[in-house]
Amino acid sequence: MIAERVAGAGGRAYCVGGFVRDKIMGRENKDVDIEVHGISPDELKDILAGLGTPLSFGQSFGIYTLAGSGVDVAMPRREKKTGAKHTDFEVEVDPFIGTKEAARRRDFTINALMEDILTGEVIDHFGGLADIEAGVIRHVDDRTFSDDPLRVLRAAMFAARFGFTVAPETMELCRGMDLSGLSKERVEGELKKALLGAERPSVFFETLREMDQLDFWFPELKALIGVEQDPVYHPEGDVWVHTMEVVDRAAKYRDKASDPYSFMLLALTHDMGKAVTTEYVNGRIHAYDHENHGLPMAETFVKRITGEKDVIRYVKNMLPLHMRPNMHAYSRPALKKTNRLFDEAVAPEDLIWFSMADRPLMAGDEPFTGDSGFLFERLEKYREIMARPHVTGKDLIDAGLTPDESFSDILAYAHKLRLAGIDKESALKQTLAYARTK
Repeated sequence: MIAERVAGAGGRAYCVGGFVRDKIMGRENKDVDIEVHGISPDELKDILAGLGTPLSFGQSFGIYTLAGSGVDVAMPRREKKTGAKHTDFEVEVDPFIGTKEAARRRDFTINALMEDILTGEVIDHFGGLADIEAGVIRHVDDRTFSDDPLRVLRAAMFAARFGFTVAPETMELCRGMDLSGLSKERVEGELKKALLGAERPSVFFETLREMDQLDFWFPELKALIGVEQDPVYHPEGDVWVHTMEVVDRAAKYRDKASDPYSFMLLALTHDMGKAVTTEYVNGRIHAYDHENHGLPMAETFVKRITGEKDVIRYVKNMLPLHMRPNMHAYSRPALKKTNRLFDEAVAPEDLIWFSMADRPLMAGDEPFTGDSGFLFERLEKYREIMARPHVTGKDLIDAGLTPDESFSDILAYAHKLRLAGIDKESALKQTLAYARTK
């Protein structure tokens, strides 16, 4: 309807950007961006208003959003960088600039494709179709590409999501760009797309490593490069290699996790402590207590990337626990020990999925012999126990105890009995006996 009315006024309407790219690649994309050429902004505004849909206008940028439609309608524009921030651009709307100059402001050739809505013709001024076919991320314009340093992360993100490689000339431009002025929100946006949308998220980080762009936003990861591991349990190589492999394996389980994003950040940060704990002891490589030493490093990293308190809490809670599931799967300890583990974890089932991603390999690529089935059986038992009646604070007060400074300690004792599977009646008697010793 929009395209027909625009054509009737002497203009042309094109689908642009990621919608066209994903359509050609056979990928779903519900975000439709339309660019209208050849008519004035006032004419476009009248056409859209005539559709009877409320409009919100971003007229200074030539952007019109049809409320509730999921369609953004824009006019071609020129952009000139005026400062260091990503918002520091001088924008000039020019409906008669032509399709080639309009597409020139795009970041990559695969995003510079346009499709005539009425005819279906794909307009490809910069070789985007060939780059899709070849699996290449290539920048459009040498002069304007460096105007937005986020494009470094976007190049790595698209490489990860699509399984593409970054063109050598684009790599070279990315190496010289300064990412320090980016906001954490913009960085997190690209990181999320890689962690949650790529089959192999490691490509994102490997690409940034090749670009020499880990220093500012990912220094804790860079510190893992070259940190040796015991070849008996980690024949794959150093801690960086191991972390990348775990991230890719975690991607296979992320949809099972209660919080896929936090789960993937756990995979990314779980061994950061090895950078400061790895040492040779009696001729063997060890990283004793790395799960605890890595906690402040992981917290610093996650807080640099996000302000989401639940995400930070998840990583801080799960990281110190991450080795215990595989240890328990191997040693098969008493029920109360696995119950304590699951009780400590904010997402106990996620912890098992993560243990499968982090499962060590023996030399010769022999799998670790721990049994994840055992862990899931114990988790089911834990949940069954936690669903039983148990001693509460009210029960203790009803039995004559007065809440005082020792009350929390008495409740903690009752909770230990609960985790041990003691029935409520017996647990209450034992707890009251314990209280009399306080």
